[in-house]
Amino acid sequence: MRTDQILTRLERVFARLDREPERPAHLQTPQMSRHRVVLLGSTLAFYLAIVVAVLTTSWLVRLDWQIMFFRPYEQWPQLHAFLDYLVVLGQRGPTAVMVAAWLGWRSWRQHTLRPLITLGVALLLLNITVGSVKLGLGRLGPHYATEIGSAELFAGGDIFPSGHTANAVVTWGILAYLASTVVTRRVLSVVSAVVSLSVGATTVYLGTHWVSDVLLGWSAGLLILLALPWFEPLIARAEAYVFEWRELLRRRAETGRMPAPVASALTPLLSAGGKWQLVRVVEPAGEPVPAPAAAAAQAAVPVGHTPAPRPAAVLSGRPHVIRSERTPVTPVGSRRPVHTERAAARGAAPRPVAGG
Repeated sequence: MRTDQILTRLERVFARLDREPERPAHLQTPQMSRHRVVLLGSTLAFYLAIVVAVLTTSWLVRLDWQIMFFRPYEQWPQLHAFLDYLVVLGQRGPTAVMVAAWLGWRSWRQHTLRPLITLGVALLLLNITVGSVKLGLGRLGPHYATEIGSAELFAGGDIFPSGHTANAVVTWGILAYLASTVVTRRVLSVVSAVVSLSVGATTVYLGTHWVSDVLLGWSAGLLILLALPWFEPLIARAEAYVFEWRELLRRRAETGRMPAPVASALTPLLSAGGKWQLVRVVEPAGEPVPAPAAAAAQAAVPVGHTPAPRPAAVLSGRPHVIRSERTPVTPVGSRRPVHTERAAARGAAPRPVAGG
């Protein structure tokens, strides 16, 4: 009887991912080139310069206060409704869902988990780096400032650097990082730059961030994107681990549906009628033979019954001849038995036995 294996939805997804990529030439992994290392070093220097400028209450802090007193949301109130929606492009929850949906479709098309794992690694780095600096410096935002001209550091805030800006750089920039062609990478780089700059400027317009917050958020997000090639080996190992885990679960599920392994042999069993029967029991290849198989054969023999020894097999050089091909033999004489009592009663001598 033929039975078709019924796959679950998750198994169908992994079965599609097992196929060969449709566009293997487009799945090149970015490398840590000299140009990227120079950009990473320059961005890191800019990042540290912003932090030092805020810690020393330099001209950058004075610029923060000047723009805060300028109140852009009062200068251009007609933009307020539109920019309230635009700033959502920097919120972590909505942007992560949108980008994850797109990269999930990419993973389905290209039969690889690398886009989704890369997004997860980038967001993890974003939360660790930006979150630790936010909590460590504890800067208050413009709406909660207490002393004019102060940097408002170590006051229990979590505004520096701007999380909206850094999140916009990472989530939209990851699309350019994972682009399949050079042209697509350039177009998506421009789009992600425009979106991240717009989100950062919007937070300044709404008065939720200082200018220095936005500058540090841009550099923090760019540092993560530039450092991602260093994490490509980790991403590859994570993808391999996911598939190995899937294979382990599949083997466990298949083993659970299979019967217990039994010896693969012709085990002679004696039925209650005293006749020998040959019962074939099959076992998967490579499985160990359990000890209960021999005990089952002994338990089938009736108590008190000693089976007769079987004759040893005689091997002959001539071929075996079936019954219909054998030469018929005609017996000589009568095959009826001799009745000596009837012959003596009639007074006749008994006949000799034929062939005697």
